[in-house]
Amino acid sequence: MIILPEEEFARRARACRLLLLDVDGVLTDGRIILGETEEYKAFHAQDGLGVTLARAAGLQVAIITGRASAAVARRSRELHLDHVLQARPDKAAALADLCGATGLRPDQVAAMGDDWIDLPLLAAAGLAACPADARPEVRERCHYISPCPGGRGAVRDWVERLLQARGQLESLLERYLQGKGPAASAGQ
Repeated sequence: MIILPEEEFARRARACRLLLLDVDGVLTDGRIILGETEEYKAFHAQDGLGVTLARAAGLQVAIITGRASAAVARRSRELHLDHVLQARPDKAAALADLCGATGLRPDQVAAMGDDWIDLPLLAAAGLAACPADARPEVRERCHYISPCPGGRGAVRDWVERLLQARGQLESLLERYLQGKGPAASAGQ
């Protein structure tokens, strides 16, 4: 559900140069499975392809997460993420560092988060989104609420809304229909 007027949403989407994602509760369903020595996370293939689509549309893609995890590092490599900031619970400071490193302004960032720790980041971003199962206080403060829960297609849905507003979704779909999309394994 888009909260902004459609024209304002499209204007902001066209200004975005970076897709910024939280991990737990956004790229995953928020469950953290702890083994004896490892942490396990489940990622959805559709969300991975959403990241690939964002990159194909010219957006940089980054994650900022409060935890550090080998599983996140591995998934980040698989998806060829441009920036990975782990163990950064102060997400506003992490966003400032990221903007400093990239030369981007916060209004050029489309961010997705799900919990209170993400609120400063979402407040600073040009466009803020959350999954359907985000905390109510987060849903109240976002420009877009995905109908999908975290870790179950919310990122893919968010990317498609952004690309649709930027006028890029149909041309990417056409590339896939012609068999010219990025390699399937790149996003899944």
